[in-house]
Amino acid sequence: MNADNLKDQYLAVRRHSVKICEPLETEDYVPQPVPFVSPPKWHLAHSTWFFETFILNPFGKGYQVFSEDFSFLFNSYYNNVGERVLRTDRGNITRPTIVTVYAYRKYVDEHMITLLDTLNDPAALKLIELGLHHEQQHQELLLTDIKYILGHNPLFPVYSPDSNLVKDVNKETGSVQIAEGIYEVGFQGDGFCFDNELGRHKVYLNAFEISKALVTNAEYIEFMEAGGYQDFNLWLDEGWSWINENKITAPMYWHKINGAWHYYTLAGLQRIAPEAILSHVSFFEAAAFAQWKDMRLPTESEWEIASEQFHWGKRWEWTHSAYLPYPDFVKASGAVGEYNGKFMINTMVLRGSSVATPEGHSRKTYRNFFHTHERWQYTGIRLVK
Repeated sequence: MNADNLKDQYLAVRRHSVKICEPLETEDYVPQPVPFVSPPKWHLAHSTWFFETFILNPFGKGYQVFSEDFSFLFNSYYNNVGERVLRTDRGNITRPTIVTVYAYRKYVDEHMITLLDTLNDPAALKLIELGLHHEQQHQELLLTDIKYILGHNPLFPVYSPDSNLVKDVNKETGSVQIAEGIYEVGFQGDGFCFDNELGRHKVYLNAFEISKALVTNAEYIEFMEAGGYQDFNLWLDEGWSWINENKITAPMYWHKINGAWHYYTLAGLQRIAPEAILSHVSFFEAAAFAQWKDMRLPTESEWEIASEQFHWGKRWEWTHSAYLPYPDFVKASGAVGEYNGKFMINTMVLRGSSVATPEGHSRKTYRNFFHTHERWQYTGIRLVK
């Protein structure tokens, strides 16, 4: 990718982050109701800090940082860069204001465009491309964090009337048969990928059958009404502890009102559509549902091999694979090496993409990863037997 192409992509990606935030009121930019949710203002500043820190500081001759405080405020987890605000304290950053953060974005964008007019350093161009995909990741987090913030407001406010992102239905039924054999998984080609997708390698798979359709709300309600949340035999031990300690009895955002199930969507509180694809479930819930159906979740290799034979992209799909390095994975030196490698522990892989994933940011080798109890992303279930 050359500088001219990168400039167009840079401007498009940066505009999209702002567009996501257009429906917000000033007060919506600041809350952090739980540690795993970051305020929208922080996302806007952090994604800008990435370009300032990794591109403008080393490659922009004579560049002056917008504020000496911002590296401390908006660094996420890069120990190589220096000290930072604790993640749990991001909601306490009432200053700088959102007006200042947008001024920061404008300042960095102007310097980035000037730099791209003359930049021909391959290493810098590669870092900019990484930065754009990094911002796209934060665009998805923006949507899901905004939903958590508004969805836990007792008034269930509307983000946008046209933003019910959980109304999609399956386009296919039936299943796909995959034969026993040796297959190759992992990224190959000339396009962009993250380092955790590299190390294409062979895997042996037993024969299996995978559903073309994702689990629907109606199917999950059947599980709930059959006592799924009360039967310890269905749950992994940690999952059973989790639902009891946290009094979990339904997917995130579900509320039973006057005997009928409703869920919060970005378009407000709505009656659940039974035929719509289930969303916002944890790995624990996915595994328990699979057990109840006498089936299981796919491994990430099974999912990747079968993915060309069914529709995907509406929900991040839980797999029963731990997030581990591929063979020959090499952790990059310095701060960039902190992007993926140090998180390869105690999380499970999700595959596909979701309705919140930016256009052009998904591919079948993409390896997303979250902790087993997390469900504020648009997560769903595909079953295997």
